Amino acid sequence: MKLIECVPNFSEGKDLAKVKAITDAIESVDGITLLDVDPGADTNRTVVTFVGNPDAVSEAAYLGIKMAAEVIDMSKHEGAHPRMGATDVCPFIPISNVSDEECIDLSKKIGQRVGEELSIPVYLYEHSAQTPERKSLPDIREGEYEGLAEKLKDIKWKPDFGPAKFNVAAGATVMGMRDFLIAYNINLNTKDHRLATDIAFELRESGRSKRKPDPDSPNLLDGEIIRNSDGSPVKVPGMFKEVKCVGWYIDTFKRAQISINFNNYKVSSIHDVYDAACKLADERGIRVTGSELVGLIPLEAILMAGRHYLAKQRRTVGVPEEDIIQAAVQSLGLNDVTPFIAEEKIIEYAVKESDDELMSMSAQGFVNELSTNSPAPGGGSVSALAGSLGAALSSMVAALTHEKKGFIALKPEMDKIGVEAQTIKDRLSFLVDEDTNAFNNVMEANRMPASNDDEAKVKDRAIRKANEYAIDVPYEVANLCKRVIELADILVEKGNPNSVSDAGVAGEVALAGLRGASMNVLINLPSIDDEKYRSEKRKEVDGLIQAAEALHKIVYKKTLNIINK
Repeated sequence: MKLIECVPNFSEGKDLAKVKAITDAIESVDGITLLDVDPGADTNRTVVTFVGNPDAVSEAAYLGIKMAAEVIDMSKHEGAHPRMGATDVCPFIPISNVSDEECIDLSKKIGQRVGEELSIPVYLYEHSAQTPERKSLPDIREGEYEGLAEKLKDIKWKPDFGPAKFNVAAGATVMGMRDFLIAYNINLNTKDHRLATDIAFELRESGRSKRKPDPDSPNLLDGEIIRNSDGSPVKVPGMFKEVKCVGWYIDTFKRAQISINFNNYKVSSIHDVYDAACKLADERGIRVTGSELVGLIPLEAILMAGRHYLAKQRRTVGVPEEDIIQAAVQSLGLNDVTPFIAEEKIIEYAVKESDDELMSMSAQGFVNELSTNSPAPGGGSVSALAGSLGAALSSMVAALTHEKKGFIALKPEMDKIGVEAQTIKDRLSFLVDEDTNAFNNVMEANRMPASNDDEAKVKDRAIRKANEYAIDVPYEVANLCKRVIELADILVEKGNPNSVSDAGVAGEVALAGLRGASMNVLINLPSIDDEKYRSEKRKEVDGLIQAAEALHKIVYKKTLNIINK
């Protein structure tokens, strides 16, 4: 699933009816999940957080900006926070299966639309900036709304999109792609905020002033500052790039914390910073008791941490996603001061999902649903499920081999197989539902009206698109199932011999999934009025079946030979 987060800041935090009009416009778009609305009366500003697929986010952002321009009059706005427009800033953050480049392109398309259709000057910032001078939000916003009329007269500040003309009511908007910001606190077993600050200065990118250690204190803040010849402090860079830290005392928790902002968790990870904080705390005679996540975190950041700690334990990382998350939660002490609820804290999990997904059913519920007179779910979903079961068995055998005494040399290979098998398992599990969705899309396309030429053309395009997708899904299932057979072949030969039958069964169900998925490709081909397309796809499927069946014979024979030894 492609997922983008959008966090527009609107210059209204007092009149909640206006805020609701804006969020209603955002929520009117299908595929959007509104995660948070945070109004501030003193700042007279509301920060809204929503996520969705790229098309949905694009439309929702535009509608939110449009509504803000209608209900907010910047000429009457007062607030403590710097601002230059009704929609002051509108960042787009890639969350999953979306590249930075896609997000940058999206921000430019929305910026162009806002500029042209709403006559609002738009400036691109952060990764979308056209020039280095426009990368920083404070630089663009300098002078704020009150100085915008004069600023627009300066050719240097010509907007990237929209007119270089002062929009009295709406002001100007800044937008662009930025990295995901993580707010994170590390908890200490002390009330001394100066010790927290001392550690924070070591961790943060900007570092600290160099000091002579005080022999009577573990806190470097108690040492004398070392100065340059001109009297300025000698600066020591911090340990982690893209990290900002401060130390403070939180009365609610009766402890000091290191408060951290990660500007880019891919440059400096939460687990590396946490481990460093533990070491620095120990050197100062205190302990880290755990940590606290403020707001949301991308799934990738948590999985990175979980895999890190599993690897340190020399355990396989080829395990289900929830096990990796649990390893991260326990290792980082994320339940220390507040409960860590994955469905509320991990952004991908916070996105609303349908309650009637097949893979959320019990096994009995799925079988019962399958047995009814409804045409979907059908053989396509069952084929994907068969492949997913084969991948799950492959992961199991890899994990059992990884931990078995005498197989130490195979640990790296088994880890790699386990991770790949888990990835395939999850993808095929998704395709169980997606096959049914593809069938439903075909039915919906065929029910579209065609009362005139224009409607007929739209319907024809929709039917072609739906039919192609109904072929693409089982074709992907078949290819993934073939890979499961390949993994089973390796595991039968190298894996834990006590689990050889499990590896063999993985190959069996994967072949069943491949054959079933191939049937679904072939039965849908006549719906495509393109002989070249049909011929090429049949050839691809035939080659896939032949290769898979040939490999399966080898796997089956190897399995029986080992069992019958």
